[in-house]
Amino acid sequence: MRATRTRVRAQVAPPNALAHKLRGKISSPTERGAMAEGLAAAAGPPWLRRDDDALLLLERAHHRHDPRWVLPAAPRLCLACALELLPEPGVSMIRKKHLLSCFQDALLRHTSLVTQLVAQDQRVCIHFISVLFGLLCSVEDGSVVELCIEVLVQLTMQLKMEQIIYCLLDGCHRELRDMPSMRSSLTTLTLLGKLVDAIPVLAEELVREHGGLLGHLLRGLVFPSEGVRASVCYLYGKLYSSPVAAEMLSGHFREKLCPLFLSTFNDAQTKELQINCLGLLRQLLKYDLFVSMIMDKSKLAEGTGSIDVPPGEVSLPLVLKKFLLSRDETLQVASTHCITSVLVHAPVKHAPAFIHADIPEFLFEHLSSSSEVLIWSSYNCLILLTEEPLFFSKCHTVYGIEAVVRSLQESLKMPNTELHKQGLLLFAEILTRQPEEIRLFTSSALCRAAAHALQEAVSSFVLEVAIEAVNATSAFLRKDHQSTPPVQYRALRALVEAMLNRCVEFSQTLLNLRPSGRACSRDSEKAILRERNFLLSTLKGFRNACRLAVEFQNEPLAQENPFTAPSAEKEDTLDDFSEFLLSSCDSLCIPMVLRYLERTTQPALMDVFFSMLHSLFVIVPHMKEKFSKKLASSSFIQLTLELKARFCSGQSHSALNQVCSSFLYYMCCNLLSAPEKTEPLSQEELSAVSELLQCGLPQISMRSPESLAFLSDCQYVEGTARQKQYCLILLFYLAFTHEDRFVSDAELFVAVQSFLLSLQDQGERPPLVVLRASIYLLAVCQDKDSALAEAVVTAIRKFLEDISDLRLIYTHHPLLLRFFLLSPELMSRFGHHVLELWFSWEHNSYEELDDVPAAGQPTLPASSVALFQVLRSSPSILLILLDLVYSSPVDTAHKVLIILRTFLRRNEDVQVGGLIRGHFLLILQHLLVEHDDFPLGASGNLPLLLKLLSSVQLRNQSEKELDSMAMKLLHQVSKLCGRCSPVDVDILQPSFNFLYWSLHQTTPSSQKRAAAVLLSCTALIELLEKMLALTWAEADSPAGAEASSPRTALLCSAWLLTASFSAQQHKGSLQVHQTLSVELDQVVKSLSFPKKKPALLSAAILCFLRTALQQNFSSALVALVPSGASPVLAPEDAVLAPLGMSQVLYLVIGLQNLLVQKDPLLSHACVGCMEALLDFLNARSPDIALHVVSQPWNRFLLFTLLDAGDSSFLRPEILRLLTLFVQYQKCSVLSPEEVGHILQNVALTDLSTLSDSTLQALRGFFLQVQTSGLQADHSVTQTLQASLQGLSSRTSSAQPPLQDMPCLGGVAVSLSHIRG
Repeated sequence: MRATRTRVRAQVAPPNALAHKLRGKISSPTERGAMAEGLAAAAGPPWLRRDDDALLLLERAHHRHDPRWVLPAAPRLCLACALELLPEPGVSMIRKKHLLSCFQDALLRHTSLVTQLVAQDQRVCIHFISVLFGLLCSVEDGSVVELCIEVLVQLTMQLKMEQIIYCLLDGCHRELRDMPSMRSSLTTLTLLGKLVDAIPVLAEELVREHGGLLGHLLRGLVFPSEGVRASVCYLYGKLYSSPVAAEMLSGHFREKLCPLFLSTFNDAQTKELQINCLGLLRQLLKYDLFVSMIMDKSKLAEGTGSIDVPPGEVSLPLVLKKFLLSRDETLQVASTHCITSVLVHAPVKHAPAFIHADIPEFLFEHLSSSSEVLIWSSYNCLILLTEEPLFFSKCHTVYGIEAVVRSLQESLKMPNTELHKQGLLLFAEILTRQPEEIRLFTSSALCRAAAHALQEAVSSFVLEVAIEAVNATSAFLRKDHQSTPPVQYRALRALVEAMLNRCVEFSQTLLNLRPSGRACSRDSEKAILRERNFLLSTLKGFRNACRLAVEFQNEPLAQENPFTAPSAEKEDTLDDFSEFLLSSCDSLCIPMVLRYLERTTQPALMDVFFSMLHSLFVIVPHMKEKFSKKLASSSFIQLTLELKARFCSGQSHSALNQVCSSFLYYMCCNLLSAPEKTEPLSQEELSAVSELLQCGLPQISMRSPESLAFLSDCQYVEGTARQKQYCLILLFYLAFTHEDRFVSDAELFVAVQSFLLSLQDQGERPPLVVLRASIYLLAVCQDKDSALAEAVVTAIRKFLEDISDLRLIYTHHPLLLRFFLLSPELMSRFGHHVLELWFSWEHNSYEELDDVPAAGQPTLPASSVALFQVLRSSPSILLILLDLVYSSPVDTAHKVLIILRTFLRRNEDVQVGGLIRGHFLLILQHLLVEHDDFPLGASGNLPLLLKLLSSVQLRNQSEKELDSMAMKLLHQVSKLCGRCSPVDVDILQPSFNFLYWSLHQTTPSSQKRAAAVLLSCTALIELLEKMLALTWAEADSPAGAEASSPRTALLCSAWLLTASFSAQQHKGSLQVHQTLSVELDQVVKSLSFPKKKPALLSAAILCFLRTALQQNFSSALVALVPSGASPVLAPEDAVLAPLGMSQVLYLVIGLQNLLVQKDPLLSHACVGCMEALLDFLNARSPDIALHVVSQPWNRFLLFTLLDAGDSSFLRPEILRLLTLFVQYQKCSVLSPEEVGHILQNVALTDLSTLSDSTLQALRGFFLQVQTSGLQADHSVTQTLQASLQGLSSRTSSAQPPLQDMPCLGGVAVSLSHIRG
């Protein structure tokens, strides 16, 4: 401005001359006349004189004016006429006002035209300004004054001529100087204020060149007229709006203006003065210097709780408080802005004055206003006041918190997002800074309302609002804010859930809108930054919620709502809230953070994240182990170690290192205190490993390759380094047990071996948990083709030998079992104990694996598959399993038994029978020698051993000679049975099965030898006699009627074994050392009048009776005795002795009834018994035999059996029955036509599909038909004969199939023995 001024003056005239000339143009009438003559060089044309413009022209002089002074647009103004008309005293003020109004309108509408018109001649321009200024100073009409000021200001701004500005400034200065009273200075002051407002640079010029004006302004402030004072304040406000002018006026303000202004401000009554004072104050409050001056003048009496105002002094806080109390919204907003302006400079210094003046109370009241501007201003002011502790200690927040919450609820309904942000910021500051000892929320309803307001704000679609709401939520989740009973857990849950959902929604939106390409990389970085900030704020809020739950665990009143009725369902409890936090972290927080980590990593965010996870270990104590396991299985050990390696090397990010180490520490302790497949640590071990982890984890900040290299260090390892190695081993162990294999198996295998060798070389013994981890890692990382170094095996053996109990280092895993069993040195030393631990930890159901036919074998569990692989590679391990069956607890031994039986059944190619039988013989001999009072003092696992022995015996499919070991086993088992009583079912049942199978699953010569051995055991024969006698007692008991009764199964075995002994003795004429007595009457009675009896028991008794009939009741072993005294025999009874005729008939009827049951096994036994009975009768009395066969019930029985289907006659037992009836053809049970019909049906059957037993029965039937001469159709006979001859080789050469020796209901049965 100064440079421009100099340049313009140089072009026109020297400064002094120019000033004189300008003053002359304003005051000299002579020069005004000369100027008018210059303007009237030529008369205007007639067309310019129209009626519309008549008032704008001076008619008597206009014809002399040059047309160039006429505005070429409506309204038609003539500048020359205006210059003559405006100062003319005879022209009415209304016409002058009209002229000024039209000129102002033209200036606004045609600015460039009017500017060009006025600026044609500089002298004319300055003269016109002088005329307007003179008019302004001479008129009293307020509207004309206003028009003059507006025209002057607008024209000055558009012309941009310094001479005009200097002219006006000089004129104003002179007017004020020469003015006798300040009453008439209003227009001049107003013009100056408007000029400085329009041209701000004038403030500096005015202060510098016209400093004398300041005295006039001070006089104006003490003038009684508030209009004058308002103008003065307005001008001062414009002057102080310039920083340069304000600096120049600082002394003036300190010495003179400050007290006058405060006094004027305090006494202002009119709104105009009040507003102008507030405007000046706001300009002053921009500068620290003036703020300090004003506040020092306020003379605060701090510490007394009130403001002590000395006489003559004015307190700004009290003045502003007065305006806050006014009902004028404009004044309220302006005063609030002024308070804010003061606080911005130094909140801590100046806030106490306003707090002592109770300003916060009124600001809180303004929050209920409907004005968004006033609410926004109050928010800003209160935010600054929160920086002063006195604001809280005076309990202003307690008074105003309800207003804040209510204001938030109302403002969130408005569309002004800036208002939302400021309100949430204020709420967050109050929540954050409120002292804990002063409760903020005095009622649960208010606390609930605050939670609902925050929930609504968090859900806002405007991200900035949501972020502020999340920050406020984080501060809201504080114990002292929620401790008013009852705690609003339901509202807190809804709030936290809304916060998490909003963050997830925002993250998902960014993923969907993620830009691609390099051009959008900057936008992508901004999006990631925004996501990070939002996620960080959300995690902080969630962390605070977790801390809140932890703090409330020790508050009895916070556990649940004390006002809930006892019978009501208690959902609003701390437990529910805690479980919700854990579930939300699992389902929302963790996935959200992991998705963020896929793109970038930020230490501050991870610090909060792991701090939050650490809190979750505590809030739900019964879930901490489960939560730790899920974190470990989700690769959190790897994640934490990678973060520590990336950010925490050296001393960097110590806070992150601490929180990560603390998280790892608690997670590891939780995992070690509740292991899944290993023994839990003792309290002493937990304390030791806890101390180890606490010291070692903060020191670990290595990447995976560095960790492996550190473990492999072969040099001397000192204590601190060794602790780090222990920690690394434990971390790898816990990670691998939860399938987090973040390092190479082969590299870790080598590193752990080096670690163990280092321990051995230095003579150290690692803690048991470290040794357990090391062995587990070696087992799971060992490749099938790689073997342990011999030195490592030796080191492991030495370490284990120093341990009292191997279970302390055992971890249940198939690879660990393989690790021990495939190493000869480890297996020989620890195999037995490891296998025992293996089965004690096996919780799979093995029952379904037992007694399953090969065609229906279920899928093996993975653990069993692994064990079977080891057994196949090293069958000698079976001996260890056999020892386990004998020496382990019963439940464990039972599992081992099932595994052995299943293995033998599924691996028939593995020949281990001799190995097992030999070892079993040693065990049995040991039992019989060591335990004379057997079975009371014997092992409870003996029945399981016997079951295994039976399984091995059953495994022999073909008939084999019994070797010496087998004979010894028979002898020992028979002795064992002889020392038992009938109640020892568990021992006798598998023993009887073994003896029975040994007799029937060998060659005839071996059968004779075996029978001789067994018959030599008199105790066994005596036991059998007792067992058979129990049959009649069992038949009357409820248990005896159950097919699954163990006693019934044992009776079945006893009858079958007795029948086998009798047959072998009779066949080989073996020596009998002890006879066996059986009551024949009871046998016949049980078969003739059968009660509800198991079919297998009936079949076994029939087998015994058939054997007796075949021997013609002449067995040297079995003595058939009557039940009571011998009755007098009838003649026919004497022939059939020891049977009577009535017994024979009853027996036949009983056999018929049993056949009608159509049980295959029982039917075979009945047919065999009937064959033996008829042979017996035919040998004693043929007539009686014919009489028995000719009974009509036989034909009825036959038709009943054939009624089962078209092919029912092809069943072996029915074919044998048909053969029997054909044999006695004289009885005419079957006619030749019926026999022919049967043969025709047989001819139509594909004989190759029939079983061997059916073919054998069919061949016997056909031969009997041929012998009896009943064939009617010779062609059919020839066809059948050819077919049977072709199949005869098959029936004669076929060996008894494996299914000939099944185990039915726990009873060993030979089907061929049952069939006879």
